[in-house]
Amino acid sequence: MHEIGHFIGGKHVAGTSGRTANVYNPATGEVQSTVALASVEEIRAAVENAKAAQPKWGATNPQRRARVFFKFVELLNKHMDELALMLSKEHGKTIDDAKGDVIRGLEVCEFVCGIPHLSKGEFTEGAGPAIDMYSIRQPVGIGAGITPFNFPGMIPMWMFAPAIACGNAFILKPSERDPSLPIRLAELMIEAGLPAGILNVVNGDKAAVDAILTDPDIGAISFVGSTPIARYVYGTAAANGKRAQCFGGAKNHMIIMPDADLDQAVNALMGAGYGSAGERCMAISVAVPVGEDTANRLVEKLIPKIESLRIGPYTDDKADMGPVITKDAYNRINGLIDRGVEEGAKLLVDGRGFKLQGYEDGYFVGGSLFDNVTADMDIYKAEIFGPVLSVVRAKNYEDALELPMKHEYGNGVAIYTRDGDAARDFASRINIGMIGVNVPIPVPLAYHSFGGWKASSFGDLNQHGTDSIKFWTRTKTITARWPSGIKDGAEFVMPTMK
Repeated sequence: MHEIGHFIGGKHVAGTSGRTANVYNPATGEVQSTVALASVEEIRAAVENAKAAQPKWGATNPQRRARVFFKFVELLNKHMDELALMLSKEHGKTIDDAKGDVIRGLEVCEFVCGIPHLSKGEFTEGAGPAIDMYSIRQPVGIGAGITPFNFPGMIPMWMFAPAIACGNAFILKPSERDPSLPIRLAELMIEAGLPAGILNVVNGDKAAVDAILTDPDIGAISFVGSTPIARYVYGTAAANGKRAQCFGGAKNHMIIMPDADLDQAVNALMGAGYGSAGERCMAISVAVPVGEDTANRLVEKLIPKIESLRIGPYTDDKADMGPVITKDAYNRINGLIDRGVEEGAKLLVDGRGFKLQGYEDGYFVGGSLFDNVTADMDIYKAEIFGPVLSVVRAKNYEDALELPMKHEYGNGVAIYTRDGDAARDFASRINIGMIGVNVPIPVPLAYHSFGGWKASSFGDLNQHGTDSIKFWTRTKTITARWPSGIKDGAEFVMPTMK
């Protein structure tokens, strides 16, 4: 059976730890390959390669670094069909959804093509008597990214593109569940002109993560995953003197006001709730209709659409969604649906027990819809990460607003309304990081930053946008005065601009 190794120093390297994990086809449940799980020594080998290559790359002028990304974007477009197929085979998402995954990463690569401008510092002439003051941005040195299974193309590029464009070397530890695409991206970066050793991909589990978190030469770490692990990564990184940006779980609400275009809201809920089988940190998993009439009409329109969802393998080009990633995920989602029934929520559409002819061993979960969910239920509190939508009925706007405000997660939220005053009030008051107004999945474009609030995010700077340039660089400020402006004699008081 084919074993997926690592990509270190610009070439493929077989695993040497003796430990591997299975990589499944989620549509069939079959093992299609194995992936090597790195040891501490293998992580260290990647760091040594990065350490040797980074100084020259960091000294390369930004325009030349940008040219690598111009070429990389060209290669991503050229190989789009290949990349999407590779992604779908291991993740299970539809081909069109896989292309969207790659494209959202590609857009960040387009953004960092502007690195000559983005990385400029500031200059003040005459900041004091014959004094000039200026700041420059310099690379951190070696950065690392720990990425989740649900976006094996997009999220790695969100991390390594700005880090490398800023002059850093990078260690990528992708999910071991779908590891092929990240290695292919590294190959294409080399083809685009990136020097060997600047982007290294090392597969692994917790042992690899801990090695990254404690390695003395890694200066900055970006993470996306569950909130408990995000807390652990952030705390461990900080304890080892590293800067970190760590993004955790989510429970994203959509508030549907009585004046909303209900057909538009329903279509938005279908795509945002069931696309990619709900395995998105920005998926809408809670619908909050305001008023009983709004709720009744919403549910009435949702039921037939959920029941008619086309579920199939990635080879079905008409499928709306595919399977979930693993048997464990399948069991967890079904267990939470069971729990919702036990708690008294009304299960209007039941996705348990869904079987697809010819794919009976695949990890397919049908779309589910709960009504009359309340804030004290486990299915409301937990991030289900599956094709399950909960309807929480609100009496009025204030009650609706209170639900996402009080939830522990603060990743994304949306409101559907025709009332500009309500939308403006909502955007101003809500304590959530990313807000959609008649937009169901408010993931910002590459030139704005991505990041949640509360237990969805740990760290001060977000992904992509100008925040990413700040995160992957350190600011150095120089105050200069030349001899002609220097007075005789020592000065013993704190210098001021008086």
